[in-house]
Amino acid sequence: MATPQQLQLHAPLSGVLMPLDLVPDRVFSSRIIGDGLCIDPTSTTLCAPLAGVVSNVQASGHAVSITDENGVQVLMHIGLDTVNLAGKGFTRLVEEGQQVAVGQSLIEFDADFVALNARSLLTLMLVVSGEPFTWLTAETGWVDSGQPLLGLNSVELTTDESVAKEGEALFSKPVTLPNPNGLHARPAAVFAQAAKGFSASIHLHKQQESANAKSLVAIMALQTVHDDVVQVSAVGPDAEAAIKALAELLTAGCGETVPVTADVAPQPLEASSPKVLRGVCASAGSVFGQVVQIAEQVLDVSEWGESSRVERDHLSAALTEAISALQQMRDNATGDAQAEIFRAHQELLEDPGLLEVAHVLIDEGKSAGFAWRAATGSTATLFKSLGNALLAERAADLADVSQRVLKLLLGVRDRELELPEGAILIAEQLTPSQTAGLDTRKVLGFATVGGGATSHVAILARAFGLPAICGLPVQVLALVNGTQVLLDADKGELQLDPDLAAIEELQARRALAQQRQRHELAQASLAACTRDGHHVEVTANIASLAEAEQAMALGGAGVGLLRSEFLYLDRHHAPSQDEQASTYSAIARALGPARNLVVRTLDVGGDKPLAYVPMDSETNPFLGVRGIRLCLERPQLLRDQFKAILSCAGLTRLHIMLPMVTQLSELRVARQLLEEEALALGLTELPKLGIMIEVPAAALMADLFAPEVDFFSIGTNDLTQYTLAMDRDHPRLASQADSFHPAVLRLIASTVKAAHSHGKWVGVCGALASETLATPLLLGLGVDELSVSVPLIPAVKAAVRTVDLADCQAMAQQILGLESAGQVREVLRLYRDATVETSLVMEN
Repeated sequence: MATPQQLQLHAPLSGVLMPLDLVPDRVFSSRIIGDGLCIDPTSTTLCAPLAGVVSNVQASGHAVSITDENGVQVLMHIGLDTVNLAGKGFTRLVEEGQQVAVGQSLIEFDADFVALNARSLLTLMLVVSGEPFTWLTAETGWVDSGQPLLGLNSVELTTDESVAKEGEALFSKPVTLPNPNGLHARPAAVFAQAAKGFSASIHLHKQQESANAKSLVAIMALQTVHDDVVQVSAVGPDAEAAIKALAELLTAGCGETVPVTADVAPQPLEASSPKVLRGVCASAGSVFGQVVQIAEQVLDVSEWGESSRVERDHLSAALTEAISALQQMRDNATGDAQAEIFRAHQELLEDPGLLEVAHVLIDEGKSAGFAWRAATGSTATLFKSLGNALLAERAADLADVSQRVLKLLLGVRDRELELPEGAILIAEQLTPSQTAGLDTRKVLGFATVGGGATSHVAILARAFGLPAICGLPVQVLALVNGTQVLLDADKGELQLDPDLAAIEELQARRALAQQRQRHELAQASLAACTRDGHHVEVTANIASLAEAEQAMALGGAGVGLLRSEFLYLDRHHAPSQDEQASTYSAIARALGPARNLVVRTLDVGGDKPLAYVPMDSETNPFLGVRGIRLCLERPQLLRDQFKAILSCAGLTRLHIMLPMVTQLSELRVARQLLEEEALALGLTELPKLGIMIEVPAAALMADLFAPEVDFFSIGTNDLTQYTLAMDRDHPRLASQADSFHPAVLRLIASTVKAAHSHGKWVGVCGALASETLATPLLLGLGVDELSVSVPLIPAVKAAVRTVDLADCQAMAQQILGLESAGQVREVLRLYRDATVETSLVMEN
């Protein structure tokens, strides 16, 4: 309970209480504005958490601050990016200067409208005046409006004036605010935080009004808007440095992405800024190069158009031209990954739902450009609000195709991008269109604020073999073109002021890696045998005939995973049985009769819905009807696929693999369907039948599955996320959802033990198999086959040839007793370094 000296803060609304760390907004989660809490609301009225005076209420109605008689300031902020709603969906019930009581209604909001049109409904309550607090309830779980949540410990407040240094005030030059919504909570917090780094007394001026620059609430009370002219003044020993730094911060947008005009170039980061910016690895590797900022053109679209017929014709023509351009880009694509991205973009442009929304707006008198931007924008907002990382990435693709069509409607030509040698591209979010025609001889890597490991640009970066980092702080957008940086994607770091030693080390590592890669490629056809004679099958993960042919050219022993869903996705109807059979047979002929072809049956649902297969909306599709569950609900879909797969039975050593199996009954029903289709085709011998081990239930029951299957293949990506209860595509959890975690490794070990006790083989087809760091560990755990990404076949085979199986087995047993993925990686790095040294000694 609270002590008499404590001020209680009550819940401003009902809902689910969450820690600030989980808020998907860096300014709030890093507590730049202040410490506090977050509530996912179920009520629609924001109430006062304490008694006091309304010190600020935003004109847009999404945020309000209350200050009590002792100077405690508390900010309530409804939703994320709700300032962009410009007041729609909010009803203010109080005014600035009004005295309010605990529990008094402050703002009413339309939860449905806000949820659909803003990034999130998550509501923040933050103690911006900085008082420490204690929890009066559990830090997570359900709370009711008015329930006591925090107890604030009283502290002696010191006014800014009491510490001000005497002297004459210095003023900055006038600054025009570039922020689309002025200095709302987030940019105001960044500005106030920066001001607190100086001892001078600092004020922000707007016309005749001024505010204490170290007070978030005071800055917000200025009610600034886009293009307002402001000045910074400072009094004190570091006044000159303060106004210089803060004026430049205002010009750059205070951490908010703002359009860069010809008159306002990015400003250099201050010397006091961090020298290392951290994000998440989207594509491995490290390079040293120079910054090239990439920004999308800002397009001016008229709201009103001509007649609805004329505007519909304009939109139709632009869509046709955009689809044609994408087809040309598909035809010119250098790889399957790139071609598939542009095919997906074509599908978005042909979506009837988008066209319907645009036509409704055109019929109301809007221009084709306005209607198209509104239709794609509202859909992208919906994607972002659903809490699914993959859908959020697709929202970025939707923005890309939207911009493509708008340029055609407005007659705007893409600007030619002049790239210097050694360019590292930096952007808020690079689009596939921006990266499609890049000269990869000049581009060394990507670094973005948005995006993730599942984004299409990350996929392209990996296809190009370029290192990439995503999730960087917005300060990266203030780097001046030509700034030399070291991009270490393996560590998720962008080093802004790398020292000579770091650069030399990087260049030496790259030279060694290139030399090693040439050596691996030259020996790609050699068998994958350990130094003490143990043979391992190194096969390929593929999704096309072209990848099968490339895998064979790189020394692949076969195909350990053919992702059959590539035949089903991004189309409006199921592939015919003849189309499927033709594709499977072509791949089987490329492999020949002496190699394994493992075909995984349709693995859709979750993040991969099919447009022509009705699927109920699911709260968590990754825990819903996907993989074998979906196919057994629609047995004809599985029967048709079995028929097509069986058509290539005589061309190669055919294996069929079932995904997402958790129960023996699923395996038995699928086997019965397979036997019936084989009998109908007159086949006397069935192909080998196995299951994916990607759910902990299957791994834990491997001893019961093993007698009834011919093989196991472990999908470490899904096995990791289900074992650790972490979405592997979550931008903030991706680094923790690590397949090297001992819990995952123990499940692999028990699966191998169960399989071998019944004479069955085990493969690993997840991403862990493609990591050469993991190769000795997987060998030591007894894995018989490694199915890897096609380009990595030579490297994984070379890694097998450098180790002794006995050493690997001893190390694997040691690793199973460790407690974290970090410890596992460290042991493997030490082993790898020792192995490299041994190999060098033997070669010399």
